[in-house]
Amino acid sequence: MDTPNIEILLKTLPNEPGVYQYYDKDGTIIYVGKAKNLKKRVSSYFNKTHDSGKTRVLVRKIADIKHIVVDTETDALLLENNLIKKYQPRYNVLLKDDKSYPWICIKNERFPRVFSTRRVFKDGSEYFGPYTSLKTVYTLLDLIKGLYSLRTCNYHLSEDKVDAGKYKVCLEYHLGNCKGACEGLETEVEYNENIKAIREILKGNFKDSLQQFKLQMKEFAENMQFEEAQKIKEKVEVLQNYQSKSTIINPKISNVDVFSIMSDESYGYINFLQISYGSIIRSHTLEIKKKLEETDKELLELAITEIRQRFNSNSKEIYVPFNVDLGNDIKVTVPKLGDKKHILDLSLRNAKYYRMERFKQIKIVDPDRHANRIMAQMKIDLRLSEEPRHIECFDNSNIQGTNPVAACVVFKDGKPSKKDYRHFNIKTVVGPDDFASMEEVVYRRYKRLVEEEQPLPQLIIIDGGKGQLSSALKSLDDLGLRNEIAIIGIAKRLEELFYPDDPIPLYLDKKSETLKVIQFLRNEAHRFGIEHHRNRRSKGALNTELETIQGVGEKTIVELLKHFKSVKRISNASRKELEAVIGVSRAAKIYNHYHDK
Repeated sequence: MDTPNIEILLKTLPNEPGVYQYYDKDGTIIYVGKAKNLKKRVSSYFNKTHDSGKTRVLVRKIADIKHIVVDTETDALLLENNLIKKYQPRYNVLLKDDKSYPWICIKNERFPRVFSTRRVFKDGSEYFGPYTSLKTVYTLLDLIKGLYSLRTCNYHLSEDKVDAGKYKVCLEYHLGNCKGACEGLETEVEYNENIKAIREILKGNFKDSLQQFKLQMKEFAENMQFEEAQKIKEKVEVLQNYQSKSTIINPKISNVDVFSIMSDESYGYINFLQISYGSIIRSHTLEIKKKLEETDKELLELAITEIRQRFNSNSKEIYVPFNVDLGNDIKVTVPKLGDKKHILDLSLRNAKYYRMERFKQIKIVDPDRHANRIMAQMKIDLRLSEEPRHIECFDNSNIQGTNPVAACVVFKDGKPSKKDYRHFNIKTVVGPDDFASMEEVVYRRYKRLVEEEQPLPQLIIIDGGKGQLSSALKSLDDLGLRNEIAIIGIAKRLEELFYPDDPIPLYLDKKSETLKVIQFLRNEAHRFGIEHHRNRRSKGALNTELETIQGVGEKTIVELLKHFKSVKRISNASRKELEAVIGVSRAAKIYNHYHDK
């Protein structure tokens, strides 16, 4: 396996929150860290001098970098915690389980208690979290306590013991915080209704509870109990800002493998996440080169088998985006909503980011492969008979009806070829007429290419709708090139692509690379045309009087302006000063023009 180029890895990291892992030359994880912005944080290790000797040694030992993208900084914190515990990298502070994050437990018992804990047991109890802030845990527990009367004692409230009168109510009952389940003063059905409501709160459904809290706040305020109302208000604010849906999901989802796939014409990218007690403990993306146009289903089945063998996974259940055939020993789940769908979506995001980074790396180290992929994709997306290696795009500029001009920009292998850009001053059209102007410039452009035996483009793009496209087609017909070159029009408003003799426009995916190349072409043509139009108007304003002098051309005016900087200085110059720049004959004409007046 080739050693990755660290410089290229750094350039292609995403500007997203996540966790990064450093590996040494032997493939061992030596450091795990979290970041609000992966690109900035990881790059900082390599682009500054570190005071710590250990950090300098760490940086020298880094041979490979991997990362996992997550939704929020909270998720990154929790994921970092899990990975450090699992791999115990040499350069990390070791984390122990007793210093783990807090959970909220609904105990598996008759009249369940609800409390915070840092330890998770497989006893049938429900655990929600983990939470990164104890303040959030206490706020939730206070909210629950304020809304629902729950027991806090640790009595074993079996039906036999309660009926036998073994327990007596405590102070909590007299204070109104408990309804006396220990003496049978509250039914199990009523109590479990409260537990059901609490479960919804812990899942993130605060709507009903917040309404009740706001009613309490209003009552306190109406009774002039402003201090109590303020306390309730603070709790409401904390809960409203709390992110209830964490990527690191609740521990009921455990011992599960998650797989997702992104693919293009040449490669499939399969992401694997391993879930243990609701937390990601491993992430890996596999790139597979297609040989025989394999389907996503074929690639995913192949990758799942390979990855599970490679990582020695014994999980009995997998989450995938569509059904796959893996035998009867593995339960295949295709999530549609909820926590399971959320974790599958995260896996897909990681596959997408990996694919994007590979494209960026390929663009740097293998530009030919990048261009070949883009060209192959454009041929398919635009329904062309050959790859559009040479594309030309036309745009008209006649702002305020003055100095009508047009621009032609040229792209080769999907990149601008600026030396081939051309400007056109409209010669045969009077006034702002986009259709006639387009007909003129397309005719002039390709008449010249044919006469000079220059290569013709595989694709022409007209910046405009059906009208401009029809005008361009008329010129190609006149030149006998209608069947030689593919031509399309792009409407500005909805990015509609129009084809000759087809009344129905084509709409490309807004995120497709083909549309991005076309938009780049259109924007370049617009920029280039506006720039020339601006120059013509500017020059027209400056040079109007100079151009009226008989025998003085554009080159002479440019030379004079370069030397004298303004028309006023030219008009005030002596004959000798003018002769030194443009010669005796032309100097006399300009000098006489201004001084005869």
